[in-house]
Amino acid sequence: MIYHQLGKTGFQVSKICFGSLTIGPLQANLNIHQGAQVIKTALDLGINFIDTAELYQNYAYIKEALRGHPKDAIIATKSYAYSKELMARSLENARRELDRDRIDIFLLHEQESLLTLKGHWEAVEYLLAAKAKGIVGAVGISTHRVEGVNATTEVKEIEVIHPMLNMAGLGIQDGNVEDMLRALKQAKEAGKGIYGMKAIGGGNLMAQVEAALKWSFQLDCIDAVAIGMKSPEEVRINVAWSEGIEPAPEDLAKVTREPRKLLIEEYCTGCGRCLEKCAQGALSFHEGKSTVNMEKCVLCGYCASVCPDFYIKVI
Repeated sequence: MIYHQLGKTGFQVSKICFGSLTIGPLQANLNIHQGAQVIKTALDLGINFIDTAELYQNYAYIKEALRGHPKDAIIATKSYAYSKELMARSLENARRELDRDRIDIFLLHEQESLLTLKGHWEAVEYLLAAKAKGIVGAVGISTHRVEGVNATTEVKEIEVIHPMLNMAGLGIQDGNVEDMLRALKQAKEAGKGIYGMKAIGGGNLMAQVEAALKWSFQLDCIDAVAIGMKSPEEVRINVAWSEGIEPAPEDLAKVTREPRKLLIEEYCTGCGRCLEKCAQGALSFHEGKSTVNMEKCVLCGYCASVCPDFYIKVI
């Protein structure tokens, strides 16, 4: 496993960050034991970095995986909290449910611009005070926007950036992949720790998964790549690719056979762009939101490419 310094945070993180959204109730909905086993496989193979969020509702999986395990992990979590009171609640909830005195990295979830960050600054100040007390290790943001990266590059209090980044530019809300890479290069030069999200485009690049991951692994403007994984086989395959070796044929065969589906999140605003893009006629409106007929869906992912809020994923 390759390890990099995460900016100026002092954390040395594995090139692969375990993206935990996939195992929890919002996606695969594994039971606690199953989810913990996937995380333990990652730990055993040298992954020491786990990404989660209050929204994901999966702290119990991480707590179970780390209980009694000989290897610890650096944990990054996220919250939409915008006030001192709400952030205090989010931080204490994370400490309690993860059973940790300190949260290594705490991010403000989905920051869009400098204006958004200013609107959440009270929450940032709370995290900075918590850092001074040793309760938080580093403060940062996650963002789906180039503007979000640019806005925080010169904000010294923000140490870590978790941006939307994949070879197709899926999910980047205000530009393309070249725009994002330029912004990340500047952020990296400013000393920010950076770990990318959605390297496989929320599952929409599964047909090109090896190429998509290898593209992310070779980038020098990021320190790590968060990858959602829901089985030990997926973990072993991704680690093998990160190390430049061929995965075990039996792992590839099992993952290839796994059934997948299109997930349209409940936050869908019903803009209709995905219906216009679907050549299979698999999407329709129901109660003002998009819904999918899996008998017609071919999991091409074209619908996700036009969703302005990245609410469509292949899982």
